[in-house]
Amino acid sequence: MDPNLQYWKSQGKSFFSRLRLWFDLLDPSYLLSSDAEIKKARVLIATGEKLSNDDTLVNAWKLSLSSVHADTGAVLPVVFRPQALFPISAPLIVASFLPHSGVKPALFWQFLLQSYNAGFNFANRNSSAEQGRNTSMKQVLLLVGSVAYSTCAGAIPQIVVQRLGVINPPTRVFFRSVLPVPLSVALAYFNVHVVRSEESENGILVFDSNGNAVGTSKEAGAKAVQDAALSRAILLGTTAAVPNLLVFFSKTAKLLTRSPLLVAPIRHISTALVLGLMIPVSFSLFPQLGTIKREKLEKELQAATIDGQLFYHRGL
Repeated sequence: MDPNLQYWKSQGKSFFSRLRLWFDLLDPSYLLSSDAEIKKARVLIATGEKLSNDDTLVNAWKLSLSSVHADTGAVLPVVFRPQALFPISAPLIVASFLPHSGVKPALFWQFLLQSYNAGFNFANRNSSAEQGRNTSMKQVLLLVGSVAYSTCAGAIPQIVVQRLGVINPPTRVFFRSVLPVPLSVALAYFNVHVVRSEESENGILVFDSNGNAVGTSKEAGAKAVQDAALSRAILLGTTAAVPNLLVFFSKTAKLLTRSPLLVAPIRHISTALVLGLMIPVSFSLFPQLGTIKREKLEKELQAATIDGQLFYHRGL
C-alpha cells in the first residue's frame, strides 16, 4: 500500500479530520513545487518516520498527499492536481453560466469546462488495475465521448433560449437559472461514471488491514466510482444552486431593486466563493481510503482473506 494511502488510513477516519487536512493540502503554493522537490519529499517520508514532529517532514507529507498519485507513485500533472481545481475550473464554471448571446460561445465554454472535468477525473482515478499498460483506445473513446456529450447537454439551456427565441420572462428564468442546477448535477455524475467506467469493469486492488494487496475487485471499483461521482455531483450542484438562490432571495427582499447591475457581479463572485468552499467539503465526504465489507467482495477474494473489512483507493 502506498504511503499516501497509509496516511489517509490513520489520519482520515472522520469527515472533519479529512476536511481539516484538505484545507491544508489545497494550498495553491504547492503547485509551484518542482517534480524534483516532490520526489525528494517522498524519499524523506520513506526514511524519516521518526521525525514525525519535524516541520520538514510535515511539509513533505502535504506535498506527497497533494501531488502524487497513490496508485502509481507518479507526480500528477500540475493542472490536474487537487490544488489546481479551483483556479482553473472557477472561471470556466462562471463563464459557462453566463447568458451568452449565441450558441457558439455557450458550446465553447462548456467544451473547456467538460474537457477539464474529464481530464481531472481521469488523472485522479484509481489506476491500480492498469499498471504496466498504456492508455487503451477504449479509454480515449470514453474521454472523447464524455466531453462531446456533456458539452452539447450542458449548452441545452442556451440553445433552447437562442434557437427558439424564448422571450417569456418566467420561461427564460427557468432555462437560465433553474435547469442548469439539475443539469450540472447530472453531467458531473455522468462524467465521472463514464471516464472511470473501467474501474468497475476491470476492478481495482483491495488491501487487508496490514496493507497487503488481496486481489482485484469489481465490486470495490464500482463503489469507488459511485462515491467519486456523488461527491462531484454535490460539488457542482451546490455551486450552481447557491448563487441562484442568493440572487432570488435578494430580489425577493428588494435588496437589488435600486441596483440591478449588481446582480451579475454578485452571482459570479458567489459562484467562485461557493466553489472554493465546496471543493474541500466534497473531497472529504467519503474517505480517500474507502472500506468494503468482505461479504460484498467476489467469492475468490472472500476466500483469500479472513479480514471482515478491506480497503481500496477511492481516487478523487
